[in-house]
Amino acid sequence: MTVFLPRTAVLTGVLAVAAALALSACGSSSDGSDAAGGKSAATATTAEALGGVDALAEAAKKEGTLRAVALPRDWANYGALMDGFKKKYGIKVEVENPNGASQDEISAVTSRKGKDSAPDVLDLGSSFAQSAAQQGLLAPYMVTGFADIPDTQRDSIGRWANDYGGYISFGCDAKRVRTCPTSFKDLLKPEYKGLVALNGSPTKSGSAFGAVYAAALANGGSFDDIQPGIDFFAKLKKSGNYTPLDSTPTTIGKGRTPISIDWDYLNAGYTHEFKSKGLDWTVVVPSDGKFSQYYSQAINKDAPHPAAARLWQEYLYSTEGQNIRLKGYARPALMTAMKKAGTLDKTAAAKLPKVSGTPSFPTETQQSNAKGVIAQSWGGATSE
Repeated sequence: MTVFLPRTAVLTGVLAVAAALALSACGSSSDGSDAAGGKSAATATTAEALGGVDALAEAAKKEGTLRAVALPRDWANYGALMDGFKKKYGIKVEVENPNGASQDEISAVTSRKGKDSAPDVLDLGSSFAQSAAQQGLLAPYMVTGFADIPDTQRDSIGRWANDYGGYISFGCDAKRVRTCPTSFKDLLKPEYKGLVALNGSPTKSGSAFGAVYAAALANGGSFDDIQPGIDFFAKLKKSGNYTPLDSTPTTIGKGRTPISIDWDYLNAGYTHEFKSKGLDWTVVVPSDGKFSQYYSQAINKDAPHPAAARLWQEYLYSTEGQNIRLKGYARPALMTAMKKAGTLDKTAAAKLPKVSGTPSFPTETQQSNAKGVIAQSWGGATSE
């Protein structure tokens, strides 16, 4: 398992190049990727509609490629997933701007509609997935195990479904920080001056968005009221404890962001990776702000490779794919169903950060409203 990287890079430069190339392009390379019987993958909502997963795989192999944006190999074990997909089906996954953010993926879909350079699939923070669905950008598709995904973690018609996730956590360099924080309240202590960081802006990054939501829950807010979270970070900034420097493996390794608020599966990955480098990276889910969220999978409605896009979804939600997620410290959406079926990797599950209680999730409307509040207020609250 290698170091996880935050998905917060901006895609503007890449988009400019792609736009220039698109002027000479002839449009999408796919005409619908017909499967056996002349059925179109571009409109298929299940594998069965194409004659089953085997028929879908044959159509996908003819396409030969899967395009994506912002899928780091070292984020939630994507490297192992891409390698496994290629080994199993012979289809290469081409990833552009791997360190981009959810909004960059949506921007690539809207700016490259009908072009070969458009992404086939998207991995989005759930609030961004819901927004993309509302914009009519996503294709309905239900994977084989769709019914086993909890109702609150999937769109009713399959435009998006949660795949993996975790809890907002505090990662802490125990050799640089005498006493690591265990609550949002702790973060306000003077001893943490200039030490607390997010891995990006909550206007673009799903994990940073989750951090603000968690802070809201810790400070009298709710799924309907994220403002206390924004106010908390404004207070943290005023105290000098919050630094706008994005937390990355590099900044952590150099001691520049010794306290990083991020998903527990990313911080747990740092613990494993940095141990050999002498860094004692500890992970705790804050006691006063437990916020769990998942990243969702979706298919571009105008995917250049529609069969490969659907086959990729089938692979991610297969037992093999979900256990690969688990080995990357991420909690798979089908974890409960796999426990019941006896197919869960128990060794990998035992290594997850401990959390008590049952997670609850904001509704689509609540997340949409929260995004609007953050877009309007975050810059002013945390600016110099």
